[in-house]
Amino acid sequence: MSVHSKRVYEKPGAEDGMRILVDRLWPRGLSKEKAHVDLWLKELAPSTELRKWFAHDPEKWVEFQKRYRLELKDHSEALEQLKREVDQGPVTLLYAAKDESHNEALVLEKLMG
Repeated sequence: MSVHSKRVYEKPGAEDGMRILVDRLWPRGLSKEKAHVDLWLKELAPSTELRKWFAHDPEKWVEFQKRYRLELKDHSEALEQLKREVDQGPVTLLYAAKDESHNEALVLEKLMG
């Protein structure tokens, strides 16, 4: 069971396994062919309200994680789908944010780990 995360703009690697986009919006300026996304679970993305509130402010990171986990409780079906994928083999959670230390993929990675 291997799950990790990386920016969707990074080059796909053989070790990526199933590539799952976890953003609500499609990444700007990236074609579907170049993204190499196997599955788009936009239901797992933070709500627009939470995303805008957070704005990738590191000072809000702890509170963002709490609020995001609460939101995820309303998306158990999508979470179960993600768990099934993780159980089947390596998974890479893809996100578009420039901030590689504060994003929803990291929260999901912890939940799956």
